[in-house]
Amino acid sequence: MRPSSAFFLLFCLLLFFSQASFASQVDTLRLRSYLLKITETPQARQYQHLASLNQVADYLRSEFLKNSSRVTEQVYRVNNQEYRNIICSFGPEDKPRIIIGAHYDVCQDQPGADDNASGVAGLLELSHLLAQEELNYRVDLVAFTLEEPPFFRTEHMGSFVHAQFLKKQQIPVLGMISLEMIGYFSDQKHSQQYPLKPLKLVYGSKGNFITVVQKWQAGTFARQFYRHVKQQALLPVKKFKGPAKIPGMDFSDHLNYWRMGYSAFMITDTSFYRNPHYHLPTDTLETLNLTKMGLVLETVYQALIHFNSNG
Repeated sequence: MRPSSAFFLLFCLLLFFSQASFASQVDTLRLRSYLLKITETPQARQYQHLASLNQVADYLRSEFLKNSSRVTEQVYRVNNQEYRNIICSFGPEDKPRIIIGAHYDVCQDQPGADDNASGVAGLLELSHLLAQEELNYRVDLVAFTLEEPPFFRTEHMGSFVHAQFLKKQQIPVLGMISLEMIGYFSDQKHSQQYPLKPLKLVYGSKGNFITVVQKWQAGTFARQFYRHVKQQALLPVKKFKGPAKIPGMDFSDHLNYWRMGYSAFMITDTSFYRNPHYHLPTDTLETLNLTKMGLVLETVYQALIHFNSNG
C-alpha cells in the first residue's frame, strides 16, 4: 500500500469513529424508554383525564431531577382543575434565558407518540446531555400542558401561562424553541405535503428532513440559532419562513412567545403535512424513526452548545 493510500485510509477510519462517537451522545434506547412511559398511561393524557396527565407530569419531574436539582412546577387552574407545567433549568440563575419547550398533552383519546411525546422525550434527553455542561446562558426546558384543543389559542395553554409570566416579571429571554413532532420520517416519494403546492418544487416530495419554521421578522435569536443548526446538522434541515397566517406556521407553543414579543421558532417533522397518523389512535411508538429523531436532538444539542460559546 502506498503511503498516500495508507494516510487516506487512516483518515477515513478516524473520521468514521469520531462520527460514531459523536452520534452516540443521544441514546435511542433511552428515547424509547421515555416514549413508552409517556404514551402508556391508563387513559389518554388529555385534559379530561387528569390522573393520566398528572402521571406523566410526575414522571417528567422525576426524570428531570436525575439531571438537575432545579426543577419547578408552574401550577394554574382551569375549570376548577389544576394543571401543571414542569420546568427544568440549567446554567447561571440570573442570566438571560433560552426556552426549549414541548407539550405533553394529547388531542382526545390517542397515544400521541409523535404528537407530542416525541418532543417531550426530546426535552428529557436534552436534560441528560446538558447535565454536565458549563453554560453562559440559562436554559429552561419546559414541558407544557393544555396545548391541544379545546384550549389551543386560548389563555389556558400552558405555554401562554409560561410566556405571560416571563413577560410580566420582565425576565430577560433570548428566545424560544418549540419541539413539535420530531419523530416521523419517510423516504417514500409524495410522503411530504405542503400548505402551498408549489413548495414541493422547492423542498421535494420526500418526508425525510426536519423543518425549522420561522415567521417573517423572526428576531435575532431565531436567525442566529438557525445558523448553528445548519452548521451542526446530522440530517437534512430545511427552513420554512413566511407569514404567520399560513396554516401550520403557528400550530404549537411558540405561538404564545410570538404573542409576547419574543424571538421564537418551531422544529418539526411538519405534522399533518407528513404524518398520516396525526390525531389518530395509530400515532404509536412503532411509527417513529428513533434513529432520525436522535439525530434531530443531537443537532439541537450541538447547536445549543455552539450558540452558548459563540452567540
